[in-house]
Formats: sequence, structure tokens, C-alpha cells
Amino acid sequence: MPTVRDLKAKTGEEPITMLTAYDAPTAGIVDDADVDVILVGDSVGNTSLGYETTLPVTVDDVARHVGAVSRATEDALVVADMPFLSFGVDETDSLENAGRMLKEEGAEAVKLESGPHTVELTEKMVQLGIPVMAHLGLTPQHVNQYGGYPRQGTDQDAAERILELARAHEEAGAFSLVLEHVPSNVAAEVTDAIDVPTIGIGAGPDCDGQVLVVDDAVGLSEWSPSFSKQFGSVREEMENAVEEYVSAVESGRFPAEEHSHEETDLEEFY
Repeated sequence: MPTVRDLKAKTGEEPITMLTAYDAPTAGIVDDADVDVILVGDSVGNTSLGYETTLPVTVDDVARHVGAVSRATEDALVVADMPFLSFGVDETDSLENAGRMLKEEGAEAVKLESGPHTVELTEKMVQLGIPVMAHLGLTPQHVNQYGGYPRQGTDQDAAERILELARAHEEAGAFSLVLEHVPSNVAAEVTDAIDVPTIGIGAGPDCDGQVLVVDDAVGLSEWSPSFSKQFGSVREEMENAVEEYVSAVESGRFPAEEHSHEETDLEEFY
């Protein structure tokens, strides 16, 4: 199983692959494909729990899914995404919530949507033995502040703030950095400026690795962002299978003789 040290060692040497997973069957498939990192994202709110944003996702929600993923994963590094208001409000609560993901649910690290408020918290977590993956650029937990999900770092000041925060989180001990929905030249500059690996999502090809939401990657989502890519058509396969099931039941083709068992030793009963 890779460690955060192994991941840092890949910086600039070998592309890092990361996908989300939220349940044991998906985690097993992702793990068997030799993906380096499985992120149990708070995107579970959008993909699995029926929410429009990630904001309603709770610590208990994430913990339940982290446990399921960890139990099905043998090789990938499992990272728990800390949900909205589970960190950064009170230091004690932040540490306990993050520690729970490692101590009780089997994660190897946590991810924080980062900003100036998470630099000292990152340092404290790392001191206590909680590896931290930082996250800059578009941070979806700020959806109400952004008024949507716009690209970040598009002017000089904003790009410089991202670079400054990337350096601050590296110095605080973060072992990697997710860069989301930023210009590719900004991501390239950040990647070149820090020694921990950058993992991009909508951040161009020059990051040390890439991450996607698994539902987008396999073609399960009804909608995917423009910076994503569908590498399969799982939704179409599921729709076809469900339609075929309904048709088979309604027509009497299922269950067939091979799907049933008759016990011949039973006496006739009324």
C-alpha cells in the first residue's frame, strides 16, 4: 500500500492517478485498476445522496463512506475529504473529526479545502500524525460565496494568492495539493514552485497527477463539467439492463426455469 512518502517520491517522476469512490464495490474496481489514490470526496453529496451541493454532507456521512471504501481497498492510498464546517471552526473539533477518519474508518490521510485559515491547522494535524492533502483553486464548499463554480486564479492577484497559499501549505507539512479549475499556466507555475505533488482537476496537463469524480470518469453522471472526460458509458449500460429487466418480468421471460427450484420431496399441501 502506498504511503504519503511514496506519493511525494513520484513528484516529477511518474504521473499520479486519483479517483473518487464512495462504496465498497466501486473502491474494489478502482483499487484493482492500480489507481494510486482513492478520494472519498464530499462530492458524495452530489453523486450519491441527492444534494445539489456538498454543503449538507456531514462528518457521519463521510465517515460511513470512508469505512466502506477502506474495507474494500488493499493497495491505494485512501484519503477522506473533510466536509463543510467539520474543520476550521474549532481546532479541537477539527482535529477530532479528522482523526476519526484515520483512527476509526481506516483512511490514511485527509483532504482540506484550503485557505489562509487552514495553514496553522494543517501544521497541527501533521504534527499529530494526520497527513493532509491541501486543496486550492475552486473549493466547492465556497459555492455560496462564489455564486457558482467559476474558474479561479484568472487575474494576477488571484494567481499570486494561490501560489502563496500553495507554498504556505507545503511549509505547513501538506504532502500534496489538489488544484481545481484554474488556468493551466497557473497550475504549471505552482507545480514548478513547490516540491510536493500537485494533482489537477480542470488544471491542465502540467500537474504531477490528475483526479476525477468516478461517476464522471465512467459515464454514470447525467452531467459532467467541461474539464472532465467520460471514459465509459455506465449510465447507458445500467439503463439498458433495467429496461431489459422490466421487460423480462412483464413478459414472463423472467424468472425462467433455470432461475427456480422445485422441491420434489415435499408432500402435497394445501
